[in-house]
Amino acid sequence: MLNLLWPWALALAPLPFIYRWWRSPAETHVRALRAPLLASAAEGQSASGTGSQWLSRLILLLLSLCWLATVAALSRPLWIGEPVALPTNGRDILLAVDISGSMERDDMQLNGRQVNRLVAVKSVVGDFVIERQGDRLGLILFGEKAYLQTPLTFDRLTMQSLLEEAQIGFAGTNGTAIGDAIGLAVKRLQDRPEHHRVVILLTDGANNAGELEPLKAADLAQRANVKIYTIGIGAEVQETWGLFGKRVTNPSADLDEATLTSIAQMTGGQFFRARDPEELKAIYAELNRLEPLEQDAETIRPVATLFHWPLGIALALSLLIAVLRLNSTRKGGTND
Repeated sequence: MLNLLWPWALALAPLPFIYRWWRSPAETHVRALRAPLLASAAEGQSASGTGSQWLSRLILLLLSLCWLATVAALSRPLWIGEPVALPTNGRDILLAVDISGSMERDDMQLNGRQVNRLVAVKSVVGDFVIERQGDRLGLILFGEKAYLQTPLTFDRLTMQSLLEEAQIGFAGTNGTAIGDAIGLAVKRLQDRPEHHRVVILLTDGANNAGELEPLKAADLAQRANVKIYTIGIGAEVQETWGLFGKRVTNPSADLDEATLTSIAQMTGGQFFRARDPEELKAIYAELNRLEPLEQDAETIRPVATLFHWPLGIALALSLLIAVLRLNSTRKGGTND
């Protein structure tokens, strides 16, 4: 739909025509003097005079069109498209992913090959991100420190890409700041509508870095109505071979399941345990069934400005007028 931002500007269109009519010279009646000697010269100029008159009318027409195009541009024409509905349901979900040094442990089997924990997480969480259509998603990465990698956004492809680019060591390798990650998530969600605030925190260790204790952070989350789902990742049994034969170890001995469970219970969430990628997929399938909470319906109408089109026409006409006048001046000089 075409619309004008300043329609009053169209009232300026007749001004040059009114001015020309008002300033037109009055007719005068003066006795003419006959000069027979100049009659032949006047007849010789009649052909060129006709051409000059035609050129003057053409320039006048072009000036009129140039003025009308300028007025049209001044009125700021806009093209307003059809209403586009924004997502009417969904949640604000912040994914907090551990990228500390321990996530480099190779105790996961993915598609028949041994991979580290972070690779397995990227594979499963990336699919989860793409499936959460209608949600605003954000990404927090944490190790020794926690930082916001992606603010809340509907752009799931960019979110997935930034998750894939995350590398161990980006946030430090010698610590796990679970409390700081929760605190940062609460800060980013506090301005969002209540009952829409969800954090999914994934880690393979215990809090041993940062300034905020996990349970204190969970208390802040509870007060801010932020629900936290916690996921502990890592195999419980791993076989290694050494000088004395096969050795069975628990690579997840450092995982603080008790604290992660308390965080989830305090905020109304749930604790999950992922020992391999299949369990991790099942967990995110469960999280994917979260009931979305309806938001107020929102629509937008795309707007495109069109003033540059009439303005470009006015510029082209003004250049054409300048060329015509220049040619007329040159021909007049040659005839003289």
